Amino acid sequence: MITTVVTPTYNRGYLLGRLFESLKLQTNLDFEWIIVNDGSADNTDDLVRDFMKTSPFKVTYIKKENGGKHTALNAAYDSISTPITFIVDSDDYLTIDAIQTIADTYNKYKDEKDLCGFSFLRGKPGGGYLSDSGVPENSMKESYVECRMNRGIGGDMAEAWITKCLIENPFPVYQGERFLSEDIIWVQLSYKYKMRFFNKVIYMSDYLDDGLTKNRRKHNISSPNGCVKRAEVFLKANTKWKIKIVSMLQLQIYGRFAGKSRKELKQLTDKKMAFDIFWIPSMILWNKWNKEFRK
Repeated sequence: MITTVVTPTYNRGYLLGRLFESLKLQTNLDFEWIIVNDGSADNTDDLVRDFMKTSPFKVTYIKKENGGKHTALNAAYDSISTPITFIVDSDDYLTIDAIQTIADTYNKYKDEKDLCGFSFLRGKPGGGYLSDSGVPENSMKESYVECRMNRGIGGDMAEAWITKCLIENPFPVYQGERFLSEDIIWVQLSYKYKMRFFNKVIYMSDYLDDGLTKNRRKHNISSPNGCVKRAEVFLKANTKWKIKIVSMLQLQIYGRFAGKSRKELKQLTDKKMAFDIFWIPSMILWNKWNKEFRK
């Protein structure tokens, strides 16, 4: 067995069935599905019990108090015994060859010790990509930062991660904060590792009105310490200057929401001059966001 599919879920029982059906249709059923119930109050328990009765693959169920998707992923890591971890959201589903594609790719490149994972494309049900475009060259080898950020390829892709890399880099957790963008870890992995990128769709996505993506700024403001840490990670990465400017502004804006002083925030970056230059612009943006958030 090569792949473990990990699905964090929170009150998404009404969608899990579609993902389950796509997993049952896989051409390769030699995988495990770990469902992490992040404190749902719906019928997820009953649904998973039904899944277990009919599933042609192993299903593991973890229940925990609500803490956010990043804490659900951390909770899953101790139960993963396969070399690859594939994070699949509860509102999405897979193409029938997704698991086989991941297995074939891992077997081809598993001896490359500088890899942290493999990235494929996400498709839209109506056609097209969920990212801005495909990668420039099939099986291209670059870090996440080099390919996704410095090349300006926005949107989401489908990453299958080397499990040991995730276990070595768990998500930071801050008391009372339930949101943290996953890319904090993907960028952190770029300090040391590269990925291989492929022009193949294996994952289908819809963005829902109750999803994290459509409510990102609201979630960020309510979880400011995690956003400060994310900005700190981005500033240390080998990103283009435009990304560093945004990261510096975010460090200062979310730092204010977190109640941190200017001195505390300045200690988080070695870019002292840039910190001073953007202090007043970040204050203007903080005032604007604070008014919008307090409405």
